[in-house]
Amino acid sequence: MKTLVLETTAPFQGLAELVAHHEGLFEKEGLAIEWADRDKGVVSTTHTDVKSPQGVDPFASHGRLFEQGKADMYNACEWGNYCRVQDSKSGGRQIGRRAIVTFAALVVAPDSPVYTPQQLAGRLIGVPFYFGTHYLALHMLEGFMPREMIQLCRSGNGSRERLNALLRGEIEATTLTEPYITLAEKKGCRLVASAFYHGTEVAADRVDAETYAAFNRAVREAVRRINADKRGYLRYFIDYHRADPEIAALHIDDLREGRIVVVDPAPIPTDELKRTYDWIKSWGMLDKTQSESELVDFTVQDRAHAAAE
Repeated sequence: MKTLVLETTAPFQGLAELVAHHEGLFEKEGLAIEWADRDKGVVSTTHTDVKSPQGVDPFASHGRLFEQGKADMYNACEWGNYCRVQDSKSGGRQIGRRAIVTFAALVVAPDSPVYTPQQLAGRLIGVPFYFGTHYLALHMLEGFMPREMIQLCRSGNGSRERLNALLRGEIEATTLTEPYITLAEKKGCRLVASAFYHGTEVAADRVDAETYAAFNRAVREAVRRINADKRGYLRYFIDYHRADPEIAALHIDDLREGRIVVVDPAPIPTDELKRTYDWIKSWGMLDKTQSESELVDFTVQDRAHAAAE
């Protein structure tokens, strides 16, 4: 049995991995999974005066323990992982896309005068810099207004802090993932835009193709099980956050199955890799990376996914 240490992952970004772990699918592939708590000791607050990711640590949560040598792999949004890989001191590289395709939304408070994305021009939007919904907000908003009218500030890494900041009136809109989108709706908040986004796995060089192939075979079986009974797995979104009384009070009937999308993990398509790289650079990030090929370990990625088929 080979031990693989993963950074902890919430269902919105790692449902298939959690299912594979809880249902013994990793063990069947010869993998013993240990979890390193990436959120332990992390303080998540809103800073309305921080308007740019410049100077913000991309390893504030995702990749933090990995960079300390305390985890072998982690998953996060692909945009943020491009930036983390660039700044990695431990040599971490992306090795493929994760299974879940995350659903997220731009949300405003119940009393907000904003009903459409273009009405957010010049309004302060709280996002977690270097996390998926930071980049998703840029993608969604730049179709509705000039880039210079998109006004972001740094809000908490977790959806709970961002929802609290929104309801306190510190920000005029924010981005959320499940189950906090559902909770926000129950509180009367409005979704003004929503979309799905991919994430990727980042691994140390000690994770070889054989190990990652075994990992992916377990995840693929979890994907099959989830897609066969999505309702049966919605409880993960409540149970994971059971320490939050408002989430614990939700019922699975409150959640929408259509927001849960899982697919087989796969290599990052080369055309999308290039377009994503160019887009991130256009926003002033990835300034130290000369080519998108520097961000992926193609040998492990291609061999592992081929072996997992």
